[in-house]
Parts: sequence; structure tokens; C-alpha cells
Amino acid sequence: MTLHWKLVIDSSDPHAQAAFWAEALGYLVEDNSELIDRLLGLGAAPEAATLLVDGRRVWRDLIAVRHPDDPYEKESGMGLGRRLLFQRVPEAKTVKNRLHLDVHAGPDRREAEVERLEQLGATELRRVAEPGGTWAVLADPEGNEFCVQ
Repeated sequence: MTLHWKLVIDSSDPHAQAAFWAEALGYLVEDNSELIDRLLGLGAAPEAATLLVDGRRVWRDLIAVRHPDDPYEKESGMGLGRRLLFQRVPEAKTVKNRLHLDVHAGPDRREAEVERLEQLGATELRRVAEPGGTWAVLADPEGNEFCVQ
């Protein structure tokens, strides 16, 4: 049996992080507005738990991005495949990630990809050259490390 999964990333600004990672990966920001509107209409969720972003209702403290080719639930907007969920937390990031993403651009596209990601708000931290390969270590706008291989 296989399991559906998502990677959850703590964040101080989930919507900014989702926008960065959607653009970085070519993913889509999930549209949960139909579910949110239904829950608000039923009185099952408070309006204070939502925001208006780009003219649609979103959860204030949660937003996910999903692969555009993967299935999703039309009623909720939630992806059923590759997803990153950003959740608001009160504390700032203070130490190195224990888990990180590797973005595979390939050796011919690595430099261009690093430049593109820096234009989106990433910061290059260092370059690594080991017998097993070479890659760049970057940080997203909130300081979460990831590698471009």
C-alpha cells in the first residue's frame, strides 16, 4: 500500500513562501476558496481565520502548492500528489534544516537556475564539490536551505 504525503514547512509568512516555491518549482498555489466559502457559510470556520489574496479567500495560516500534473480534489482544491504545505508558526528559524529539498536542474542548467532562484528571492549560501557531485546550497526567502543540483 502506498500513502499520500505532503511536506509541511513552518513559516512566518506562508503565503509569501508559497508564492516563492510555486514559482521556483513550476507548481500551482492551491485554491481552497470553494471549501473556505462553504465552511464560512455553514458557520464551521471563523472569517478571522481567512484572508483575501488575489480576490479569493485563503486560510490565514496555511497554504499549499502542488504539482500541476497531479490529481486534486475539486471541492477542496487540495492536491493528492506532490505538495508542499506552508504553515504559520510564531518562532523564527534558528538552526540548520534537518530536512531539505533538492532541485534538480542538471549541470548544464545549474547556473541559470541559481540565477533565476536568486531573482525570486533566494540567497546563495555556498558551493559544494565532492566526489559524489557538485551543487549549490541556497536559502529561500525565510532562510530554509535547499540545494540546486
